Amino acid sequence: MAYTSSSSSSSLHLLPNTKLSSSSSSSRPPSFLPIAKINGVNGHSKKSKSPNGKPHINGDGAKKGPVNGKSKAATRQVNGKNNDRIHLSVSTGGGVGQDGSGLRVAFQGAPGAYSEFAAKTALPGCETVPCRAFADALSAVAGGGVDRAILPVESTMEGTALRNYDLLLRHDLVVVQEINLFVHYCLLAMPGVRAAEVRRVISHPMALAHCGRALARLGVDREPVEDTAGAVEMLRSNRLLDTAAIASPRAADLYGLDVLAHGLQDESWNVTRFLLLSKPPATTTTTPAMPVDADAKTSMVVAHRGGSMMVVLKVLSAFSSRNINLTKLEVINNDGGGNGGAGAATAGTPVMILDTSARGAPTLRAFPHVLYVDCEGASHDPRVLDAIKEIEKFAVFVRVLGCYAADSNVYDLQ
Repeated sequence: MAYTSSSSSSSLHLLPNTKLSSSSSSSRPPSFLPIAKINGVNGHSKKSKSPNGKPHINGDGAKKGPVNGKSKAATRQVNGKNNDRIHLSVSTGGGVGQDGSGLRVAFQGAPGAYSEFAAKTALPGCETVPCRAFADALSAVAGGGVDRAILPVESTMEGTALRNYDLLLRHDLVVVQEINLFVHYCLLAMPGVRAAEVRRVISHPMALAHCGRALARLGVDREPVEDTAGAVEMLRSNRLLDTAAIASPRAADLYGLDVLAHGLQDESWNVTRFLLLSKPPATTTTTPAMPVDADAKTSMVVAHRGGSMMVVLKVLSAFSSRNINLTKLEVINNDGGGNGGAGAATAGTPVMILDTSARGAPTLRAFPHVLYVDCEGASHDPRVLDAIKEIEKFAVFVRVLGCYAADSNVYDLQ
């Protein structure tokens, strides 16, 4: 498997390449149907040609066909055309449909946020519940108010600067699904407002940063707000005629705004990975949700107190000796400097991890060195179990964060 990598003194990321699947919808609520795949190589995409000769990533000119060469797709009519649909493998409880109907999913932001669209992509039939902060979404799951929470955890432009892994580690929740979403930024304004009339642009700080070059060319002021959908809501409720917002094309449809510009992001390949979280199963003796030979992924965290490079090599050896592929390896060292991301630990601040195996009530423990690991295979696969047991011999602490169906496709809102 090919990887793109980046490193700094405090963190190392190994992120797998993914495949883009576009989706189309002509009415609301939107349906997210992957109808094409385009293989990305080292962060770049292969673009097909449209009838007018211009390259594009999504749309009618994209080649349709099975994903990953497997015949998992069923056919459905979208805008009068037959397109391949990927049926996501969803682990659900009784009374819950395979499309997520009957589930309530908490997300950060206002209706129309990218996190909400990601939830609807993964579970089209779910009910989404907006929350002010990511921590509120996790607390809603822990308290039983909702069934799932969705968190953005990494992106091709920011790496893992989102740092929501830190939030996950503080809660007794498990990863049950992943979804990769192509983030397409648009410039939205009130109906009738022209681009030349815009004096200010509002959006989430990360969205403003991702569109820095385009905004510089426009020569407008930038004002950060809590989230992209919140910016659109503010724009609409206050009827701001000299202000535009950066958000998704779906948000424009949802709030009835005009799209002044598409593809505002500085980098064409802009993908965010989201994780869906739930409370752990009531017992550990239940039958595993997926067979050992399923296309599964296991996420875990490995904590230690020193000798970072030696621990990394031992972790790699534990998996490679059993012919297990890693799809993610991130090393966090907080003994001398933070990794500078939004919400990242400050210099010298240890990573706090909830020890769910502790006797009595779960206990928060502090570790200066942490490895985030995603591997191919189910957590109950004997090979994966053996690898974890070997790691437990030299690591101070190991916690499995979840086992779920692997989905390397990238879904698009257009």
